[in-house]
Amino acid sequence: MAKILITDDAAFMRMQLRDMLTKLGHEVVGEAGNGQEAVIQYQNLKPEIVTMDITMPEMNGIEAVKEIKKLHADAKIIMCSAMGQQGMVVEAIKAGATDFIVKPFNMDRIKEAIEKVM
Repeated sequence: MAKILITDDAAFMRMQLRDMLTKLGHEVVGEAGNGQEAVIQYQNLKPEIVTMDITMPEMNGIEAVKEIKKLHADAKIIMCSAMGQQGMVVEAIKAGATDFIVKPFNMDRIKEAIEKVM
């Protein structure tokens, strides 16, 4: 079981991911609606894993990954991208993201990504 912080600007996506993670036996310790919130939440909650949307207002997922990794080099971050964002996923991995999952979310793929980063 992992303590997970969900970051996505769409409340529906956060809810969907929260449901899947909970069903998989993980604990969702917090949610953030943009990268800036994710950095603050990471500091306060110290989650084991962060799921990070790429395209968000204020601070996008790639910038947030860089900020979190600067503060916590061992942070485990799984990017969540829509189809056709492969270029941005590569950039996120270079910035320090550990893995990625593609929307719409697939429970088996989420489970696999979490097992991989743990």
